[in-house]
Amino acid sequence: MKYSGCLVGYGLVNLAVALPAPQMNYEDNKGDVGGISPPIPTFTGAPVGDLRGSTNLQGGIASRPPVSGGDSAVVPDPELVGGQEADGKLGLYLDFNGAEYPNGPQPIRGSGGATDPGPRTYEYEKLNPDVYAPPETDQGTVPNAMWPLGLSHNHFGSGEHSGWARQQNQDVLPVATAMAGVDMRLSPNAYRELHWHTSAEWALVLKGSVRVAAIDQDGASFVDDVTAGDVWFFPQGVPHSLQALDEGAEFLLVFDSGDFSEETTFLATEMLLRTPVSVWAKDFQTDVSSFDDIPDDQKYIFNGTPAPANISEQNITSSAGALWGASAYTYHWSQQEFHNTTGGSVKILDPLTFPVAAQFSAALVVLEPGAMREVHWHTESDEWSYFLEGSARITVYEAPSASQTFDFTAGDVGYIKKSAGHYVENTGTEDVIFLEVLQAPKFSDISASQWLALTPRQVVKDTLNLSDAVLDALPKEKTLIKPGNPNMTAIAGGGQNF
Repeated sequence: MKYSGCLVGYGLVNLAVALPAPQMNYEDNKGDVGGISPPIPTFTGAPVGDLRGSTNLQGGIASRPPVSGGDSAVVPDPELVGGQEADGKLGLYLDFNGAEYPNGPQPIRGSGGATDPGPRTYEYEKLNPDVYAPPETDQGTVPNAMWPLGLSHNHFGSGEHSGWARQQNQDVLPVATAMAGVDMRLSPNAYRELHWHTSAEWALVLKGSVRVAAIDQDGASFVDDVTAGDVWFFPQGVPHSLQALDEGAEFLLVFDSGDFSEETTFLATEMLLRTPVSVWAKDFQTDVSSFDDIPDDQKYIFNGTPAPANISEQNITSSAGALWGASAYTYHWSQQEFHNTTGGSVKILDPLTFPVAAQFSAALVVLEPGAMREVHWHTESDEWSYFLEGSARITVYEAPSASQTFDFTAGDVGYIKKSAGHYVENTGTEDVIFLEVLQAPKFSDISASQWLALTPRQVVKDTLNLSDAVLDALPKEKTLIKPGNPNMTAIAGGGQNF
């Protein structure tokens, strides 16, 4: 076999020679559908039969199906999960993972909806219960606010098993006008080649460690090592390089333009290739033969020589010196302690402590099971979010009377327009970890509960018909996180959800 040596090295021989298998569990997606009764008999030989039917099949001429006793869309004994029969306005989270085929899950909530006889993609329905069986409070049209990076096309590096990158931009999430994201993987010692962008780049290291290097417009240089939880930032146009250290790396990149694309990055290799060699010889003051061995194509992501353990060996400076402190392009966020509160933890990074990233503000949030990031909205920026672990849901409220609820799991991107009300609720049994990114000089939001607590009491009572007891309990200080009952359907049984 042509690739057998490579496959043996990666333990993939059995996978390569296995018989073809379906890409998903078809479960109830089989049998009669659309007027077809599979399996269709295998046919060999010359084609027979007409491609088009008779005009005698036109409406009013052809025979009609029986009113009863014909093809049926009835789902016998539909299975409903806990909370599914509760009042739809409660909007309880529905855990479809325990629903058994072929009778569940079903797009029913309270008195709304009906059974689904198929065809179906059960995996999507289980991941998106609030889309499949939406709360009754959902109304109108809200632009799609969720994109799973698992559906983004993966761009492999040019070197053997050197890495990959996948992106989210307006092509896949049209509502995301102000920011785009890239998930990038570098194998041990691999590079993202020397490059620069027309957009600013903010990054969070997810796994491993990276050596970053850059220079600014004055020729001041910068080199630093960052690890999981740390951040770097490069302003628009600043040239830089990224190299994974010995354990490799994966990192999340956020750009300040919704139409950003990895395919439009300025690359050092392409710059050499697209400018006459005679010009480079003059620019570098060298003979044209010096360029005989330059790459014949971009390198993008490629394997490299291991970085020296002593980073000072790579700290090259001009008369402009080195960048550090407030001018540094990195922030070791992993070393910042969390602000811990009932229900979870939060830490914030914005230009107040990382001034070089002038318009990037971020919060890293951990929610315990049942807890939620309080209902809020942002006054200065859209919100770009990324889920690192766990599962959660967000309801987006848009003026004047539209809302929709979306479900998220690890690897999903969320996007919420400026001023749109929303929350983030942990719907799983483990902590949910997510990142909120704003294009703002300070991380800030408006808390719905704090707003009502600080508004004249009679105004709130006359407007919302809330009791004094409810208003007395509202906190006058922003809480950020609200604790909650991990039992997401406790209310349906007469319990409390906090």
